[in-house]
Amino acid sequence: MNRVKNSFFSRAFWESLFFVQNKWHQHGVLLHTLRVLYYIFKAGEFRFFAAGVLHDIGKPVCAYKKDDEDVEFGEYSFSDHEERSYEIIKNWPFISEYTKQVVRYHYLIRDIKKSKEEDMPRYERKKKIWDSLDLDLKKDLEKFLLYDDLGKGKKRR
Repeated sequence: MNRVKNSFFSRAFWESLFFVQNKWHQHGVLLHTLRVLYYIFKAGEFRFFAAGVLHDIGKPVCAYKKDDEDVEFGEYSFSDHEERSYEIIKNWPFISEYTKQVVRYHYLIRDIKKSKEEDMPRYERKKKIWDSLDLDLKKDLEKFLLYDDLGKGKKRR
């Protein structure tokens, strides 16, 4: 797991929060989050509201330049951001366990597909997690991923 921990005062924290993520996101984390909430409300899927607010809360903390492509385009990588987001909220008593699980696993479907092509040990770990999840949660994660994707806007490049 990526162990970057950006300071609240770091450039990566503020730049990723307000301006730029990566080629897959048109906007920074804050505007992306607001867009996800818009699509959740538009669909009337209010059970996802808290997860929509919190799903990427860990991104600014773990934003980093992973490779030459990130450096060249002034973008960031957010490896295991969903686990970092979960780590931030896991002990908050006012957040439901359901919301914590959606936050923790909201990227799992995409991670499984990606790692199957690039990193078989990671794929096996992620697939094991997926197989352990409740069927209703799996369906909700599939639905939440749609709102997350809609919140990305146009691909940057």
